[in-house]
Amino acid sequence: MAVGWTCAATLAHAQKTTTQAIDEYREMLQDGNPAELYEMKGEELWKKARGPKNASLQQCDLGLGAGVTKGVFVQLPRYFADTNQVQDLESRLVTCMSTLQGIDPKEVVNGQWGKGERANVTALATWVAAQSKGMKFNLPQSHPQERVAYELGKRAFFQRGGSHDFACATCHGEDDKRIRLQDLPKLTGNPGDGVGFAAWPAYRVSNGQMWTMQHRLNDCYRQQRFPEPGYASPITVALGVYMGVNAKGAASAVPAIKR
Repeated sequence: MAVGWTCAATLAHAQKTTTQAIDEYREMLQDGNPAELYEMKGEELWKKARGPKNASLQQCDLGLGAGVTKGVFVQLPRYFADTNQVQDLESRLVTCMSTLQGIDPKEVVNGQWGKGERANVTALATWVAAQSKGMKFNLPQSHPQERVAYELGKRAFFQRGGSHDFACATCHGEDDKRIRLQDLPKLTGNPGDGVGFAAWPAYRVSNGQMWTMQHRLNDCYRQQRFPEPGYASPITVALGVYMGVNAKGAASAVPAIKR
């Protein structure tokens, strides 16, 4: 009998798809997502007086008023009149760190992933994004620059280039694409963007780091053999607008955990 049960269990396991196994793996990891540590650090950084001006970020306007963090993530990137730019969460945090705290934006823009002020932005973005967990994406498109950014992001998404003649759409423009063992989300609409755009920042188990959307896009360009895009550059923000608008109605899952 014991042998029979063992065989049945083995057969059931073999019948489980790779996708189901990976989903179960992620679910098990979710209970102990190290992203919680980045959230704690981000909240501390938000409230702590820092920089040459010895000020906190609690008066930072992320789109819904000074100091408001709940709900802002699912409406970013968006247009900001004070900078006359469309900004994503990370570029907006850099603006607030500069104007409120006096921190030089170059410390972030020219920094390295996981180090210094860029690491602080990662923690801040993780905490701010977590305040909107479960809320549905609904990026504004009322300002002309927001609509221009969407069209620019769309062109960038489908632009082929590099030594591999790749585009973002090569991996994320059709259903049933996969890399190694993982299914790749289709990022031209919801529900695909609900597990793609809507799931960053995320903790990467494979390298033990917290990745933001800027980090995710940077690595996608690396894999396409494109030149590295500037941190929070207009093209990366425009890609965020394109994917974010396409994710309309998807619930934010951040901070997520990835392989």
